Amino acid sequence: MSPTDWILEAEGITKTYKSTEDGTPFTVLDNTSIQLAKGTVTAIVGSSGSGKSTLLHIVGGLDTPDKGLVKWQNRPIHAMKADELATFRNRFAGFVFQFHHLLPEFSALENVAMPALIGGMPQKEAYEKATALLIRFGINHRSNNRPTQLSGGEQQRVSMARALMNTPRLLLADEPTGNLDEENTSIILDFIYELTSTDQIAVLLITHEEEIAERADQVFEMKNGMLSPLRSFDKS
Repeated sequence: MSPTDWILEAEGITKTYKSTEDGTPFTVLDNTSIQLAKGTVTAIVGSSGSGKSTLLHIVGGLDTPDKGLVKWQNRPIHAMKADELATFRNRFAGFVFQFHHLLPEFSALENVAMPALIGGMPQKEAYEKATALLIRFGINHRSNNRPTQLSGGEQQRVSMARALMNTPRLLLADEPTGNLDEENTSIILDFIYELTSTDQIAVLLITHEEEIAERADQVFEMKNGMLSPLRSFDKS
């Protein structure tokens, strides 16, 4: 795979935190680098606390590295102004987490439409697009229900639809199937892998289950803050 296919590159990412007990510094990410290409799924496996989620948050602009660069289409995202970074997260990156983070006071339809409404899309257009996404996920019949009235699998499908509302070029999924049964896991994973071919989205999938990552185009293991390739892109 040629570097011209890369849509996002993280280079030499280092992140250190201080222990809440005695203030001792500990390194979560240690000079970590990764490239994401359009139309592909990259999976990172590893145990809890190994640094997977921290890397995803930095790649998505939700956190900043102590050292290193994250470049979106060859532009460092952490050098962006606050409003530019907010635009990047809203328009170009979609986030799916293990815990759905749906707004409890809003319906499924309103939750899905929210990113577009924040981005300035007219309400009628936003609701029409949100409805189409809910239909695509097979849960339009639950569009008027609030999150507490939905099952875990339904909530995750709403979360997935919300992440795709602004047609992102990058999907960041952090343990998206961690709390789901086999049927709902299959639904979410099938849709993630479908997106790479239909929409040419670059996907970064974080999981602790190696079998979930088997279909990915490249797979890394995160251990002690460093990435080791288990399967890499063909760079030829």
